[in-house]
Amino acid sequence: MTVKTMQLFDTHCHIDFEHFDDDRGDVFERMQEAGVTRIVAVAVELEQTSRLIKLVESRDGVWFSVGAHPNHEMVNEPTVEQLCELAEHKKCVAIGETGMDFFRTHVDPAIQEQRFRTHIRAAHAVNKPVIVHMREADETTLRILKEENIAGCGGIMHCFSSNWEAASQALDMGMSISFSGNVTFKRNDELRAVAAKVPEKSLLIETDSPYLAPVPKRGKRNEPTFVKHVAQCVANVRQIPVQELVEITTANAMRRFQLI
Repeated sequence: MTVKTMQLFDTHCHIDFEHFDDDRGDVFERMQEAGVTRIVAVAVELEQTSRLIKLVESRDGVWFSVGAHPNHEMVNEPTVEQLCELAEHKKCVAIGETGMDFFRTHVDPAIQEQRFRTHIRAAHAVNKPVIVHMREADETTLRILKEENIAGCGGIMHCFSSNWEAASQALDMGMSISFSGNVTFKRNDELRAVAAKVPEKSLLIETDSPYLAPVPKRGKRNEPTFVKHVAQCVANVRQIPVQELVEITTANAMRRFQLI
């Protein structure tokens, strides 16, 4: 089965970032050649929204989210009403990325937590899933998700990098678990073990490009085309054909983002 028969869905990338300003058109061409037919361009700041809208309106198979990263410094914190208004666009499919990050605390954890709760409440209001960033903050992130009844709107644990205990708690709340290029890294046997255990219905793949390029592209600028390497790695650890893994994850993404 050739890669051209695949219908890959990169559920998390930052294709609007300046890293792609010089060759964005070429990147989209390579995506098509690699069978990457759908992507979600994910926001890390509210100021992105206008350029994301311009991007998605000019291309098929491209959707976007609205939100502010937990470590994005802001003068004024977003409100539920503001997020809901920005999410009204027909091609907005999610709220976020949002969450908790104790690895780099540019923003005070108390502010991160309030911002996270605001995003979840907006997601409930517009009935869209939440894209969750969780880095070295498992206990706090999972507690907030539970307290805010994330199961009511659903969500994605983006670029999952934690252990099975954390994954299991997220799964119990109805979350999807999305794996990025870091699942291919040599040292990440534990993460690959998690990828092997996640129930089929909850499994997603992504690039988080331009970051975290997978093996064999590690060290280069990541791009949506490289999601095929994530797919191959996860298929290997689950001991299934890569085409089957692609079909599973694309169907899951289409359901999660309410595109079917």
